[in-house]
Amino acid sequence: MNTSSKTPLAHVGSILEKSLGSYRRKNDMDMLKIFDMWEDAVGESVSMNAKPAAFKGDLLLVHVSSSAWMHHLYFQKHELIEKINTTLGSDLVRELKFKIGCF
Repeated sequence: MNTSSKTPLAHVGSILEKSLGSYRRKNDMDMLKIFDMWEDAVGESVSMNAKPAAFKGDLLLVHVSSSAWMHHLYFQKHELIEKINTTLGSDLVRELKFKIGCF
């Protein structure tokens, strides 16, 4: 098999941004950046146990690995929102909701 002819892998965030660009509002397109910058915003330990899953308006749904992490992050919610918005360069996230889920 010739591996040089294969298309390189692309991050789902870049595919979504291209595909949905003409259908989504500007704020929604900016929110898609969260998937790429998550670890930079929240740090490695949080990133290993929590991942952004979806968003609607200014609400970001975050899947967490356990109820212990959900509890821990609940108390850091305001700090996480500030870190995410600082990394995004805009106050797009105003609320976080945590849910135990797959990632």
